Amino acid sequence: MKITWLGHSAFRLETTKNTILIDPFLNGNPGAKGVDIKEATKGVDHIILTHGHGDHVGDTIALAKETGALVTGNADLVSWLSSKGVARVDPTNTGGTVSYDGFTVTYVNALHSSAQLTEDGVSHSLGSANGVVLHFDADPTLYHMGDTDIFSDMALINELHNPQIGILPVGDRFTMGGAVAALAARRYFKFEHAIPCHYGSFPIIDQTPEKFVAGMEGGETKVVVPTTNQQFTI
Repeated sequence: MKITWLGHSAFRLETTKNTILIDPFLNGNPGAKGVDIKEATKGVDHIILTHGHGDHVGDTIALAKETGALVTGNADLVSWLSSKGVARVDPTNTGGTVSYDGFTVTYVNALHSSAQLTEDGVSHSLGSANGVVLHFDADPTLYHMGDTDIFSDMALINELHNPQIGILPVGDRFTMGGAVAALAARRYFKFEHAIPCHYGSFPIIDQTPEKFVAGMEGGETKVVVPTTNQQFTI
């Protein structure tokens, strides 16, 4: 699997069958400086959203219209996106699994909120916040936690899915901080690779993943701290 961090919580995943964007916040993302958006979105066939906040939905509407990609997300969120002209949506919700050619997506709990102040000046509730577990036919299972705090039922997520790759928010204030994210990774999972995100993009959150990296020291998990827009392979 080829993985590219596009800043904040946005990732591009490339497998033998699919090109997937998770939470494609690109335009207006301070953490996406230097990202060639056309290159980052080239060939995309799926967009997967963890929740409805603007720094995660990001460019979904424009990208879905431009690429024809199928957008998967909480039923309330994709219903709202459909009303904005997104033609191909696939609704799901916490605990549900949807199957595609080459992979499945399961929506799991996250401790966070999910609403958006839209252009009409109204705050719209856009369903629950979630993490997503992606099982691939020929690649490691990946768990993108979305925005969340630690919670003890992460142990059940590991029992059910045994993800080999974990993507964890570490920026604090709106999510768990790095030390707590490291505790979550070490206590509840057996990740082969752990990737920190949701830091360094806005001044109000932590600027580096140092606390997470320090908290993971001495463990068996390989911590991958990606450079924005640099592809790496797992």
